[in-house]
Amino acid sequence: MDAHDSDIAAERRQFLKTCGQMAAGAAATLAFPAIISARNSRPTIRVVGTHVTLQEAIRQKAERDLGINIEFYPGGSAEVLLKASTDPSAFDLYEQWSNSLNVLWQAGTIQPIEISKLKYWSEINDLTKKGRISPAARIGLGDAPYKLLYAQSDGSLGSNPTGQISFLPYVHNVDSFGYNSAVIPRGIPYQTESWGWLLDERYAGKVALVNEPTIGLFDAALAVKARGLMDFADMGNMTRAELDELFKILVSYKKRGHFRGVWTSVPQSVALMRSGEVMIESMFSPAVSALNGMGTPCIYAAPKEGYRAWQGVMCLSSQSTGERQEAAYAFMNWWLSGWPGAFIARQGYYIANPERSRHLMSASEWDYWYDGKAASEPLRGTDGRISVQPGEVRSGGSYIKRFENIAVWNTVMDSYEYSLLKWNEFMMA
Repeated sequence: MDAHDSDIAAERRQFLKTCGQMAAGAAATLAFPAIISARNSRPTIRVVGTHVTLQEAIRQKAERDLGINIEFYPGGSAEVLLKASTDPSAFDLYEQWSNSLNVLWQAGTIQPIEISKLKYWSEINDLTKKGRISPAARIGLGDAPYKLLYAQSDGSLGSNPTGQISFLPYVHNVDSFGYNSAVIPRGIPYQTESWGWLLDERYAGKVALVNEPTIGLFDAALAVKARGLMDFADMGNMTRAELDELFKILVSYKKRGHFRGVWTSVPQSVALMRSGEVMIESMFSPAVSALNGMGTPCIYAAPKEGYRAWQGVMCLSSQSTGERQEAAYAFMNWWLSGWPGAFIARQGYYIANPERSRHLMSASEWDYWYDGKAASEPLRGTDGRISVQPGEVRSGGSYIKRFENIAVWNTVMDSYEYSLLKWNEFMMA
């Protein structure tokens, strides 16, 4: 490590130390008959996360199945990460993406999860445990989740298996961009569809990015590289000089009016395309499903350069104890019990132990969402609207095919703090 990288690492350690100081200052087997009969009350857990998983249908179903009270506090990804990294008393469980882990772990706001208390641990597939969904898969640059899964004896996170983990692997997916095929000709998955489309001059003024530095940053970097405007020694861990060059390019595009704007939540991304304000943008799968259900023909690209992947993480607050901790473990186990996996499949997300959800999905649903086959009947999304028409094939193909083509994972880089500064400069330019 040279002096430059040492300085970056030192800055990152100081930032995380500060977060820790702020924190210090600031399904019958899944039910709870013992707790209820002993205390004659229902335990309540608070779950902080984003709109993609904190949905009312999920909350209500979990409450009925578990006999506990569950409070959801959804917000933008940057907002909930700040909340969780500075105030562990504000939540029992945190739901977001694996790029949160280093921040939360080093801030001391989450505690290890005991594998012995996870009912379905043995069913979780190799994507998270070993880093590959199949022997042919690319692991992807950046913070591949298996590198951060296990709590080590020295207090660090690593891939060496232990009896404790930093997060429960549950929902996950690969992300790219969505485009309105009524105005942009449909491309060929893995052949002509490219991240470079986000910087195509033909779409100037009609492009949006997700306003989250550890996500939108990589969408932009993949686009810049695809256009041949610059390259990176390691896109998963960019240097300050590379960030300077990247944002110089992005700011120049912004000043020319190329970007319509940014979005911070799935509903905002839906509204931007639905209104016609944008024709192509960073996008999450539920937004694509919602738009198609509303009659807007949105294609979720399968970029030839590979996807940006994410792993949903469920983390346990460092202040969770006793009855509420028991309820939190029950909720974690419930998420892998079958119904939740089938539910979120209908918005295009995968679950860590998919076979348990198969019998709760129709054959047509499984064929379309997991096996990459053509839909044999109309399929409905989580909102009840038809989002897939008969004969349609999921963009990118099967679960395995999609996760064999990962370019980079959502990541908190060594240059994280500097990237935040550059991202804010870009937003204000």
